[in-house]
Amino acid sequence: MYLMSSVKTIIFCGTPEFAVPSLKALIEDPAFKVLLVVTQPDKPVGRKQELTPPPVKICALKNNIPVAQPDNINVDFSALKSQKPDFLVTVAYGQILKQPILDMPAISAVNIHPSLLPHLRGASPIQNAILAGDNKTGVTLQQMTEALDAGPILSQVTTPIDTRETAQSLHDKLSVISAKLLTDTLRQPLSPLPQDESKATFCQKLTRDNGNVDPSTMTAEQIDRSVRALVPWPGVLCSIAGSELKLLETSLEETKDSTPLSCTNNSTLHIIKLQPPSKNPMTGKEWKHGR
Repeated sequence: MYLMSSVKTIIFCGTPEFAVPSLKALIEDPAFKVLLVVTQPDKPVGRKQELTPPPVKICALKNNIPVAQPDNINVDFSALKSQKPDFLVTVAYGQILKQPILDMPAISAVNIHPSLLPHLRGASPIQNAILAGDNKTGVTLQQMTEALDAGPILSQVTTPIDTRETAQSLHDKLSVISAKLLTDTLRQPLSPLPQDESKATFCQKLTRDNGNVDPSTMTAEQIDRSVRALVPWPGVLCSIAGSELKLLETSLEETKDSTPLSCTNNSTLHIIKLQPPSKNPMTGKEWKHGR
């Protein structure tokens, strides 16, 4: 048992922009003290391959918090063991933690997952919620176990998926929701609730193959969901009139800059923006005139 009035110490594991609001919330909340931030190693980025720190590292250093960047956290976790935190918090860290690390915190190891667990366990829940045509999603704070995203649920919050939601807009929305859910929950005694395994669904890490669409076998709505879910990564490719085009923006309704594309089930996709091979992005209307 622990005293709720005392300041809780945190080791925070996270890497991309999605995790930054959660880290900031913990830093700014007087109920918590972040002892250490663990993030992925700096990586080469862009055409010049400049070594670039993860967004979480930048946030930590701005707030004078020590940073560790192990290649494999399960092999090199000496920095974690010396801290003896109350909580170990992971938000989009990018490595799976083994039991010796999960056992280190005095109270619990917890994880933010951007779906309504047990729905959409795995690496790409934001994109897959849009691909599936779900009308709602949310964020789950779970106690961590070695089984991926299968730990007891501590808290959840639900949010609607807007009609024209994109992966980026949903990402931004859920990152803000995550931060509030995290701090609100960790201030209170934990009440774990086991997940219902019979309702578990799964999603895999996205690859370029996920972005291949075919209007002869897919409806306009299916392709439109793909564009909203998979642009900019891994991108959406479609073969039209003998050219493999990148679809950048689409609609189910005609716009002044769009060009229509016939799809299966007598459906019509309206291409607003695309990119032909070796050319700059252009509107659907510009591409049609160019042909």
